[in-house]
Amino acid sequence: MRIHTMRTAVTLCAAALLTAGLGTASAVPASSPAAAHARQRQPGQPVLVDCFMRPQARPAAFVLACGDGNSRLSSLAWSRWDGRSAVAKGVNLVNDCKPDCAAGTFRSYPVVVRLDRPEPWKKRPQLERFTRISLTYPGGRPDGYQRVMTFPL
Repeated sequence: MRIHTMRTAVTLCAAALLTAGLGTASAVPASSPAAAHARQRQPGQPVLVDCFMRPQARPAAFVLACGDGNSRLSSLAWSRWDGRSAVAKGVNLVNDCKPDCAAGTFRSYPVVVRLDRPEPWKKRPQLERFTRISLTYPGGRPDGYQRVMTFPL
């Protein structure tokens, strides 16, 4: 009898977990991050691929230096995101690496970000991804940086 009760309890718990995961898309609250991400990504528009090979549209933050995280974008506010390019204003947080990168300080620099050159993404050919990023520093900029820095993605 005890084995039967345990088996029934496990079966009921498994059924409850499966039922909880089978909600519809309309059951997702409009303010949830999943709903917001779905609203931001328009079909046919390129994506930005992050360090973990995940496609993103209009991210609020983006790591530029995937290897060590010593340069990242934050507070991104996108004014344009279409089939040809994307433009945002934000902040570039860059480690000054003084006296070394482990003990360095992250400095903030206002920046205008531009993404362009969309191409089919080899990992997911049905998606296009932006392949170039340009950073324009309207004021101060990190040591050794030009006013406009352009990098392949």
